[in-house]
Amino acid sequence: MSHINTKCIQEGYEPKSGEARVLPIYQSTTFKYEDAKTLGDLFDFNASGHFYTRLSNPTVEAVEKKIAALEGGVGAMLCSSGQGATTAAILTICSAGDHIVSSNSIYGGSFNLLNITLRKLGIDTTFISPDATDEEIRAAIRPETKLLFGESVANPALTVLDIERWAKIAHENEIPLFVDNTFPSPVNCRPFEWGADIIIHSTSKYLDGHAMALGGCVVDSGKFDWTASKKFEKFCAPDESYHGLVYPEKFGAAAFIAKARAQMMRDMGMMMSPMNAFLLNVGIETLHLRMREHCANAQKVAEYLAKNDKIAWVNFPGLEDNKYNALAKKYMPQGTCGVISFGIKGGREAAGKFMESVKLAAPVIHVADARTCILHPASTTHRQLSDEQLIECGVTPDLIRMSVGIEYVDDIIEDIEQALNKCF
Repeated sequence: MSHINTKCIQEGYEPKSGEARVLPIYQSTTFKYEDAKTLGDLFDFNASGHFYTRLSNPTVEAVEKKIAALEGGVGAMLCSSGQGATTAAILTICSAGDHIVSSNSIYGGSFNLLNITLRKLGIDTTFISPDATDEEIRAAIRPETKLLFGESVANPALTVLDIERWAKIAHENEIPLFVDNTFPSPVNCRPFEWGADIIIHSTSKYLDGHAMALGGCVVDSGKFDWTASKKFEKFCAPDESYHGLVYPEKFGAAAFIAKARAQMMRDMGMMMSPMNAFLLNVGIETLHLRMREHCANAQKVAEYLAKNDKIAWVNFPGLEDNKYNALAKKYMPQGTCGVISFGIKGGREAAGKFMESVKLAAPVIHVADARTCILHPASTTHRQLSDEQLIECGVTPDLIRMSVGIEYVDDIIEDIEQALNKCF
């Protein structure tokens, strides 16, 4: 199967004769074997199979294979949330004394993870603009830096990362580039094809598409040479908890995702449940159809807002005059996502009134599902940040994030119009 639309539906699970056509839910914590040797071989990675759902499960594995195929990776690991996936991915290669260089235009929860929680573990982060020059990125990298991190399309600032440029600088310094690809999804953006090494998703967003199941995913490109780099002696050292197993020797190109599962998932336990994996799979089957509608609707809404005299500004990469339009066309020629940010004339007070006045759109914390929703990040998802940090993340007090759904677009615009009329 070559086309991604087909992979959304068919990849990951292939029933044999007489088996269920739809991916079954293996709602079991454990699996039976006839002898201890087989279980021992599973524990030692000398055999493939499932023995405990915290590490692997047939339902979960099928969806992992599907997402890996969609992104063009060698393997994937589903987690209980996007935050769990980000944490697991970073801690797979980072420990106390290590350093990260991150775009400062990222999701508030990820910013807090890097800026507060990981610092408590002795992992430092330097934040720079996603638009930083090559010289500024290189200057931020230290001898102890283990990765560069950014979002393909940032939540909620909607900055577009120049993936190819960031990857080139990362590889010059023998370190990988991690890219959160949640907003565009693999249907619209393929970071591995532009040099990224590890991809992270909050599967709760467009991959699920219906706001039904929390989840996250880590995808390994299999392209980064951990052995050749001089920065990852610990990664390539024998793992005492697995009888001296050396991951690059045992798993080759899939060393990263194997280590993430064997260590992070084993010890931290953020596995996705079989039921959530089942729901996620149902969502992915229509991902290619939904993303097309999200992007088309968002484009029309953004164009309407840009012409409305009650709107102070509109930020959407699909607009020709947007700062990131050229990068969006390069990396996401079929569209970015359905998320728009804008400011209403009248500032914070008018933004609050607007949120209270919408009828079709719902004021909710979530984003990127079939229903149109809005949010005021400064008082919700980003409330833990100072004003200075808000500005660094691209969030202003008047910013409204609108996740345009797949309803009839004229109904969405009519709802915006009536809400705006109540603000003035």
